[in-house]
Amino acid sequence: MIARPEGGPRVVVGVDDSAGARCALSWAIGAARLRRLPLLVVHAAPLPPHVSAAGQLGCGVTEALRGSGAELIARLLAEVSGGPPDGVRMSALALVGEPGATLVRLAGDDDILVVGRGSRGPLSRLLRPSVRLHCARRASATLVCVQPPSFDTLLEGLTARDTSPEHVMGSRFRRLGRRLRLPL
Repeated sequence: MIARPEGGPRVVVGVDDSAGARCALSWAIGAARLRRLPLLVVHAAPLPPHVSAAGQLGCGVTEALRGSGAELIARLLAEVSGGPPDGVRMSALALVGEPGATLVRLAGDDDILVVGRGSRGPLSRLLRPSVRLHCARRASATLVCVQPPSFDTLLEGLTARDTSPEHVMGSRFRRLGRRLRLPL
């Protein structure tokens, strides 16, 4: 079990390389900032079946999985918030194990457990069990499932804005200027 700062609640978010995980991370950062709670970002990589069947744990596979998990967490934080979020006490863990079981084990009764929700087909669910459903069945923490916005929601957001040519071109040039770091 991971020790809690001052023994209080925290926001625990499970991430992988999916759109749902990016939305969950963004929501968790906002919740931690709003509630002034520490944030724990967790990536759990399942051990490949051929490695666990062969008993080859000492051959560096677990270290490689942890290293790639730490890189993934750093990349997601850079994409979502430009790096470690300001105003939030944050820690990150890259672990090897079944993601659902790992998150349930890490999240305590008073924590907020945040996971992404994606749409997968039956074959994908058969090959890889749903982390969200595992957490919903077994977690004692408050569970929040964050679903990425649908295409219709994104389209509504675009049409609700001012679409005058001056506004659209101005915003495009501002974004280009920020990307190139030009004073506009």
